[in-house]
Amino acid sequence: MSAAIDTREDIKLSNAQIAWRAAQDIADGAYVNLGIGFPEMVARYQPPGRQAIFHTENGILDFGEAPPEGAEDWDLINAGKKAVTLKPGAAFFHHADSFAMVRGGHLDVAILGAYQVAQTGDLANWRVGSKGVPAVGGAMDLVHGAKDVFVITEHVTRKGEPKLVERCSFPLTGVGCVTRVYTSHAVIRIENGRFVLQEMLPGMSVAELQAMTGAELLIDGPVAELAVPAL
Repeated sequence: MSAAIDTREDIKLSNAQIAWRAAQDIADGAYVNLGIGFPEMVARYQPPGRQAIFHTENGILDFGEAPPEGAEDWDLINAGKKAVTLKPGAAFFHHADSFAMVRGGHLDVAILGAYQVAQTGDLANWRVGSKGVPAVGGAMDLVHGAKDVFVITEHVTRKGEPKLVERCSFPLTGVGCVTRVYTSHAVIRIENGRFVLQEMLPGMSVAELQAMTGAELLIDGPVAELAVPAL
């Protein structure tokens, strides 16, 4: 495990802003699975004129926004047991059929959280030492069934340790599966076993970002400003 390092906590994106930025890269009509918890926020921030078709492992395709409080139908829930609504044409199906969609390569994007992401695209997001859920669950199917895997995460842990590393030290969810990472400080592509810096927050230097990262950041062309609205 890397030692804690100095971080730029004075400038960072909120979870909502990270989710907003990831949502901007989802194509119109894409079939998308959102991981439980933080990744579910991505559904709130689809760009005008674009609409993803959201899939949930428990058997719904094309669910909509959460209903108003008090108007929930608790027979309509996502994989995180949160109430959802249905869009015209939404479909229900068996849990086994849902995973057949995942394993059959029918999802364009899966968006997940992470404990660690390696520069090779390995993902660890289900267990930290002896702590964590009892089993990896459907995440291992999602990361190898979806065409692209986006990770949304803080850039460092609460202890200031890098979450983007040369090699994961926690049990893996998948190997070589992550294609892009959206953090509290940057947008990073994974190409040919390297972290490629695409965007970073204004007000910080590449050196400062590198100090927060547990593997080398490759600069391959201009690095854009990571600009998001106030949310």
